[in-house]
Amino acid sequence: MSFRRAGRLAAMVLPGLLWLACGQVYRPVVIPCSSGAVPGCPLEPAPTPASFHAVFGISANVPNYPGGAMQIDVSGDSIVAETPINGPDAPNGSGRNPTHAAVLPNNSRLFVASASSVQGGIDVVSSFSPAPQSTVAIGFGPVTAIPLPNQTSSIAAISETGNLVTATLSAPLNNVPVGHAIVIADVAIPGCTPPMCNPNAYDGGFVLASINGTTIQYTDPAPGLPALTAVEVSGSTATFPPQPVFLSSAQNNAMYVANYNSNSVSVINTALDVVSNSATVGEHPVSLAETPNGLKLYVANQGDNSVSSLNTTTLSSNTVTGFSGIAPVWVVARGDSQKVYVLTQGDGQLVTIDTATDTVTGSLPVGAGANFIFFDPHLNRLYVTNPVTSMVNVFSDTGGANDTPIQLAAISFASGSTQCPEGCSPTSVTALPDGSRFYVASYQITSSASPCPDPTVTASPCVIPSLTVFDANSLTLQYPSAPTLTLLTWPPFATNQYAVPPVSTCAPAASYSPSTTRFRVFTVAAVDGSHVYVSMCDAGAIADINTTDSNTNNSGGSGIPADTLITDLPAAYAGSSQTTGAPVQNPVFMLTGQ
Repeated sequence: MSFRRAGRLAAMVLPGLLWLACGQVYRPVVIPCSSGAVPGCPLEPAPTPASFHAVFGISANVPNYPGGAMQIDVSGDSIVAETPINGPDAPNGSGRNPTHAAVLPNNSRLFVASASSVQGGIDVVSSFSPAPQSTVAIGFGPVTAIPLPNQTSSIAAISETGNLVTATLSAPLNNVPVGHAIVIADVAIPGCTPPMCNPNAYDGGFVLASINGTTIQYTDPAPGLPALTAVEVSGSTATFPPQPVFLSSAQNNAMYVANYNSNSVSVINTALDVVSNSATVGEHPVSLAETPNGLKLYVANQGDNSVSSLNTTTLSSNTVTGFSGIAPVWVVARGDSQKVYVLTQGDGQLVTIDTATDTVTGSLPVGAGANFIFFDPHLNRLYVTNPVTSMVNVFSDTGGANDTPIQLAAISFASGSTQCPEGCSPTSVTALPDGSRFYVASYQITSSASPCPDPTVTASPCVIPSLTVFDANSLTLQYPSAPTLTLLTWPPFATNQYAVPPVSTCAPAASYSPSTTRFRVFTVAAVDGSHVYVSMCDAGAIADINTTDSNTNNSGGSGIPADTLITDLPAAYAGSSQTTGAPVQNPVFMLTGQ
């Protein structure tokens, strides 16, 4: 083994040993129903006791209501904290449309990005403390809404011709591109009384059609709105919002935010919960990766097919040489900080960048439509999912020319495959920390011309979420455990149910934007490897899978075979719609404690 690889291994093993050395406390938050011992409880196995670890999830609400965050106690198979991500003191209209979440390396703070301006609200990053290790369920700490830099100008006059709105501003908005979002707020039409008319019909998030000095134009779906004078629009504003869509940090004192609409990256001082610096990057940044040594931050800019390299101390930029991919969508850093890997969705390339020189040193094809990279630091592997081609590509992160990846396997989930005979769309991967297995989350959309094969679902088409288990050493399906797991349990679903009706807002777009869902299904493993979780947007739940085989435990083990679905945890509740009364139903992202 080379000194460099030995150093990489030591750097990755040491944090895990430190984590395991920490005192862990089992927290019996919920007394589970087991073996029908409690009246009214279903016959199901008890959860497997394990050291305390946490998994976090975020969920989207119905339009114009805040999303929610939840914390899952791995050892107890239970939800131990939930909160609306706007917080009681947050500005009105914040916390809607959560897009991404990240936790500091020391697990002291959780951050959630919300592109609320998509629904005409205020973009913020919410910050709060996770529930601590305790024998009592304390819940999340208070939520702090961190405002992000934006441009705002008051409106001097506004009018509409057909559906084209023209607004005159009191001051110009600088460097605001046509085609980006604009938010109009606090325009009240005088004399307009519901339900005959909507007094706030001018308000909302819109796409900028033109800008010339202090004059802006956009299309409003509500036609026939009256012209308003300066007096009538007093207090109204036009804002160019940032739209945060991604968070990343390898440090405890800083959290980095990718702002899709303002083409920028901001850094949050985590001690003060304030933005301390911002920098302009390429158009529509959608993913970030900080090198583990904390020296550089890399940004995948989907809109102009570029990658930005920033020095973390000042956010000053470095020139990236040789990058030519189309629509970069995800970026990860290697454990030794010497390489970063960029996935391009448009032309389907896995691109390697040398961090010392910021030069592209290699590129491997993964197929147009690829959406996600998972980096496994234990095996030094990269897993790439492609829901369009129904493929999962597996790479060693080194071994090729110029220290670039080499392909180990190409696993098909297409129709007729062993993994998914009816054809599935793989969207994410996770792996156990011990390197024994990896898991692919995928979904199947049935034909609208035929009834849903699940007799409990009357909708057609329907969505079938699933999780497929692989042996990481042989790169083959894992046996004797079932290779593909159905992810719905009773309760809350019907007995033997395995499909759900589709939810339109859960369908990912061909090209990601803050107004779309990035992951229909997403999977993470607990840091101790005892459980794997799958968020299911359409089902409104998170599947909890036990990965350890406790049949061999003769001193009170629960008897749960490895890779068994334990339960489905409901998505985080964060408030109800006044029209439907529906709680949050659509989990959109998960992450695990470090």
